[in-house]
Amino acid sequence: MTSRRHLIRITLAAALFGAALIAQAQQTLLNVSYDPTRELYVEFNAAFIKHWKAKTGQEVQIKQSHGGSGKQARSVIDGLDADVVTLGLAGDVDALYKNGQWIPQDWQKRLPHNSSPYTSTIVLVVRQGNPKGIKDWDDLIKLGVSVITPNPKTSGGARWNYLAAWEYAKRKLGSDAKAKEFVQALYKNVPVLDSGARGSSITFAQRNQGDVFISWENEAYLLEKEFGSKVDVIYPSISILAEPPVAVVDKNVDRKGTRAVAQAYLEYLYTDEGQDIAGKNFYRPISAKAQAKYLKQLPKIKLFTIDEAFGGWAKADKDHFADGGSFDQIYLKK
Repeated sequence: MTSRRHLIRITLAAALFGAALIAQAQQTLLNVSYDPTRELYVEFNAAFIKHWKAKTGQEVQIKQSHGGSGKQARSVIDGLDADVVTLGLAGDVDALYKNGQWIPQDWQKRLPHNSSPYTSTIVLVVRQGNPKGIKDWDDLIKLGVSVITPNPKTSGGARWNYLAAWEYAKRKLGSDAKAKEFVQALYKNVPVLDSGARGSSITFAQRNQGDVFISWENEAYLLEKEFGSKVDVIYPSISILAEPPVAVVDKNVDRKGTRAVAQAYLEYLYTDEGQDIAGKNFYRPISAKAQAKYLKQLPKIKLFTIDEAFGGWAKADKDHFADGGSFDQIYLKK
C-alpha cells in the first residue's frame, strides 16, 4: 500500500512538472499597439515566432490589440494584460508610469534610439490627380477643402498631425498665436474626428469622405498599395519626425513570467530582419543598412523633432492636448 501511494505521488509530481514545462514552452504575448501597425506586426510576429523556436526550442503565441494610441495606453492602465506596448508616441507610454507605475520612469533608456526601433513622419494623401491642388499645409485651410484627421484626444497619429501643422504655421507666420489661428482654421475643415488613424484611413479611402487625409507615412503607402488608382501621396515642405516607442510592461511580464520572451521580442525589432520588415512595411528603419535599402521608397524630407519644436512630449501634452489645452480651445470654438 505504501509503495502504491509513493508511485501515485511520483506520477502526480511528474504530471505537474510536465504541465509546467508545457506552459513554459507555450508562452503567449500580448502586444498592445496603435492603429497603423497591423500589417507590420503580422509579418514581424511570424518572423519572431520562427526565430524564438530556433533559438530556444519553445513555442510562443503572439496576440495583437490595435486602436488609437491614447486609448490603447488607457486600456493597459485599466487592466488590459499587455506584455509589451508598441504605441504611437512617448507620451502615451509615459502614461503607464504616471498611472500605476506599470513601467519604470526611465523606460526609454532600456532600448536603443530612445526605445524607438523605427520612425515615421506625417504626409498628405489626396485623391488621384490631386483635384484640389494640395501641395503644402497651408492648402488645408482653403475654403472648400475637406480634411480627414483623427481625434488628438485618442489618437497618437492625430497628435503628430496637429503638431506638424502647428509648427509649419509658426515658422511661416512667426508666432504661436498665428499658429493657433492656422490650426483652428484647419479644424474648421475637418468634418469628422475618428478615434484612430485606421478609422480615418477607412473614412477617406473606403467611405470616400474628404479631399485630403493627414496620414502616417506608412499608412499613406498602404493606401496607395491598395487603392493605387485612386490616391496620391504628397510630401509637404516640412513635417515632424515621428518616433513610435516600444516598452515591456514590467508589472505584467513579472506576474506572468514572460519577461525573457517579451524583452527578446522587442530587441528583435532592432535586428537586421526586424529592420528590414519595418522598411518593407513603409516605416523608416534606424539601421544604416536598412535605410540605404529603402531610401527610394522613403525619400528624405525636412523634419523637425518634438523636442526642438515643443520642448518634448510632456510639455506638448500639457500645452496642446490636456483638458483646457490648445486643442480644446480650438475645437470648442469650431
